[in-house]
Amino acid sequence: MAQPVCPEVSAALAFAVREVSRKDPVRLHEGGTYVCIEGPQFSSQAESHWYRAMGADIIGMTNMPEAKLAREAQIAYATLGMVTDYDCWRPHEAHVTAEMAIANLMKNAGRAQQIVVAAVRYLAEKQPVSAAHTALATSLVTPPDALSPSMREVVAVFQHS
Repeated sequence: MAQPVCPEVSAALAFAVREVSRKDPVRLHEGGTYVCIEGPQFSSQAESHWYRAMGADIIGMTNMPEAKLAREAQIAYATLGMVTDYDCWRPHEAHVTAEMAIANLMKNAGRAQQIVVAAVRYLAEKQPVSAAHTALATSLVTPPDALSPSMREVVAVFQHS
């Protein structure tokens, strides 16, 4: 999990954002550090400053559990993070409310759908392979011969998919 995000899927998302931006310009930030916090509460101002001091570029509530589950399922994973608010560190912006975040989320939804469609087309054409697709080959601690026959069958399905 040192590198939970697939560079191939990230590249596809960046390509898709550029494609969608031809008609409706949007600012693209590639890379960065994601901090996963427990939701649904928002950060205090102290927490917000702490995350920024640690080098966080974006804060969310779901990516790390999703990334870990995707890796276990050998699914390449990346994030399409679309800003809903600036947390409470930015003094010239209104402090976050649930209504504000949801309104921005809804505004982003249409663009996100366009980006995902373009990214899927890109992935279908390029069909990249990443380390995520073979994660189980090096992640099992139990030697294969110590597994029950039925468990060996299950592992074999995932290791050859």
